[in-house]
Amino acid sequence: MQIDINAMSQDIQYKLIASTVVPRPIALISTFGEETGDNAAPFSFFNVMGENPPVLVVGLETRRHDKSLKDTTINIMKNGQFVIHLVDEDLGEAMNICAIDFPPQVNEVDMAGLTMVPSTLIKPKRIVQAPVAFECEKITFLQISPDRNIVVGKVVMMHVRDGLFDPETYYINPEKYHPIGRMFGQLYTRTRDHFTMTVPSYDDWQKTHPK
Repeated sequence: MQIDINAMSQDIQYKLIASTVVPRPIALISTFGEETGDNAAPFSFFNVMGENPPVLVVGLETRRHDKSLKDTTINIMKNGQFVIHLVDEDLGEAMNICAIDFPPQVNEVDMAGLTMVPSTLIKPKRIVQAPVAFECEKITFLQISPDRNIVVGKVVMMHVRDGLFDPETYYINPEKYHPIGRMFGQLYTRTRDHFTMTVPSYDDWQKTHPK
């Protein structure tokens, strides 16, 4: 089946992209605004894009009901600093609460029962309960449509929950780290089912694939 995605409406384009590029990691982003104070909101158009420097990229959408910019977007545009928290199974429910469009005077971090502490190098605070947190500074900000912006951020400091990090391999322990992924709509997925695949050398591949 061939789909001319650019001939589709914006809503259909979103459904096609969001339901096929899965699972996606979830960025629970905290920012700070002089008028609004601390803020946290989840975004699943998110991934890692490089190292040296370490780079994370997030797609920031407007509010669905009135197309206005979200506080996260406004704060990053103004001060260029934000914290990206990875969401695990224990943090999932609180993340979902942070997605509620609360009135300006209501702090979603408090409503979710989360604790914030000062970051090391930037002004926005970080969430204690997150298994992994990246303090980030904006590299560039791109507006790709009236309803979608992309922020490219440099990681300036990383925080990992005690017991998750293996100092010998420099990997996170997959038996202790249980992030959740965004599917589409109201669907999420767990990441407990692991398997390995080894890329063979060309010589080894030739031995099993003779001409």
